[in-house]
Amino acid sequence: MITLSVVVPVRDGERFIADALASLRRNARRDFEFVVVDDGSVDATADVVEDFRGDLPGLSVIRNPVPLGLADARNAGLSAASGRYVTFMDGDDWLAPGYLERLVEAIDGLGCDFVRADHVQAEGRKRVVHRAPLARRGVVLDPRSAILPANVRTMVDYPYAWAGVYRRSLRDLLHFPGSLHTAEDRPWIWRLHREAATFAVVSIAGVFYRRQVAGSLTQVGDERQLHFFDAFELVFKDLEEEFLPKAVRNFCALLAHHLELAGRFTPRLRARFEERGAQAVRALPAGLVVDAVSRMSVQRESALRALLPDLPPSPLVRPRRDREDS
Repeated sequence: MITLSVVVPVRDGERFIADALASLRRNARRDFEFVVVDDGSVDATADVVEDFRGDLPGLSVIRNPVPLGLADARNAGLSAASGRYVTFMDGDDWLAPGYLERLVEAIDGLGCDFVRADHVQAEGRKRVVHRAPLARRGVVLDPRSAILPANVRTMVDYPYAWAGVYRRSLRDLLHFPGSLHTAEDRPWIWRLHREAATFAVVSIAGVFYRRQVAGSLTQVGDERQLHFFDAFELVFKDLEEEFLPKAVRNFCALLAHHLELAGRFTPRLRARFEERGAQAVRALPAGLVVDAVSRMSVQRESALRALLPDLPPSPLVRPRRDREDS
């Protein structure tokens, strides 16, 4: 009987996949399995993974002949998983020793559908702990109760699939929209919080999330960035009215973030991105958009107003937030 399945998607990850697998080896147990999904790598990733065959108990490998994208790679790993619980790790990240065992103890002890955890952001030699945005720890809650309020950072603003552990019996709720090549975690986290029955947050920070990796989608400005809009179309689809202010704020903050980074786009792609952004915002309730924009930093409000010169002025002057969701 497998207790935990760890799904590890990777594409052209020869620089970091050895670190990831070595950290899994330090977390290994006889009842853990590790499903690596090589998503069409053309570098030495396959050779590095193969070197771990004899050193990492429970290792299995799925190889996609051509890249399918992170969402479909994770879905392939989910389909192959056999554990009672499942978690994720990206191929350029790593785990602290004993982290997986602590996650299993947490979800076993709490008995809920899924558990979310903190993480450590690693950029060069710098390490910063990022806490999941919920103060109540170690308490089983209704996931819907962690979506609001609209104007503060909540659990749907913390979409990282690898920052937690999930009952595999959630089945389709764990699958990612395969049509998306970026922002796939946004509709995923919204659906999980809208439809699962129970969850909890625990104060465990054992995932080291490597930032500023060349070639990652956060650094690349190609057409896949347009999938951001497709992702939020899924978020807004059939969304209950009570959650609409939160989703609008979430979308506007992230759109402003992308506009601030639009220098990575070609002029043609930037024009397409701005056109889709303007269309998407105009399709939203104007009052909710104005309210969301009025709570942003001056820089982000300026970016959105440049995109939408006809946006009504803010009716009130409100205090600006120091940090916005991105």
